[in-house]
Amino acid sequence: MSELRQINSNCNPLTQSAPSKDFPFYNGVPQEVSGQRWFFVMGMVVLGFLVLSVPVPLFTGRLGQFIPAILFLAIPLLGLAIAVPKHWKAIFRKVRVRDVLWMVGFALLNIIVTFGIATVVSKGFGTHTNAATAGLADLTTLELVLFFLRTIPQLIGEELLTILPFLALMSLLHTRMGRSRKSSLVWAWLISAVLFGLAHLPTYGWDVLQCLIVIGSARLVLTLPYLLTKNIWVSTGAHILNDWIIFSIAILGATTGNQ
Repeated sequence: MSELRQINSNCNPLTQSAPSKDFPFYNGVPQEVSGQRWFFVMGMVVLGFLVLSVPVPLFTGRLGQFIPAILFLAIPLLGLAIAVPKHWKAIFRKVRVRDVLWMVGFALLNIIVTFGIATVVSKGFGTHTNAATAGLADLTTLELVLFFLRTIPQLIGEELLTILPFLALMSLLHTRMGRSRKSSLVWAWLISAVLFGLAHLPTYGWDVLQCLIVIGSARLVLTLPYLLTKNIWVSTGAHILNDWIIFSIAILGATTGNQ
């Protein structure tokens, strides 16, 4: 009789969240991830970030610069595949037409939010420019094409840099600390955005205020499509569109200013 109740409980959607409708791993679905395994995955995330951030003489030249960007996404993904070998693809889902609309909508929303917050922060405290963006107008057409292509694996890596810590925090807060799903989600969303902002400190002259307020706010917006769809492809698409539009605006602005 007890076995029958257990079977009914496992089949009841009210007592168990379907993997297709909820975030993976934080509640043991589709697989329980131990603290040690999450620690390993986070270590691989950090390693991937270091490979991208620390200059290596071998990773130079037009094609060599693709290597750290590819490793930036490959190393954390390998860590997840080792930790949950049968379910690492749970963060990826099929992209539908409405997902593409989410990408475009959140990219535009983030541009509005970012420029608004950046304007306020700049007037009050001053901000640092991204050196990579500032020099885009000086690149040749081929160099620009390669630059935009290189941002694709790098921005996928940036999504892993956010989403994997988000899921690890969800697991820590919900499973280990007993917080509600809603509370765990909000705190994981906020903390992962802070971590993402701090990761940009070297890029923006170690300006903590700019990284936390401007970059952190942008990350909050760009994580929303993942929260809505549970599909990292959607947040990645929004992130790529967002950055490509900003890069294009920077190029057009610099070109117009030089005329």
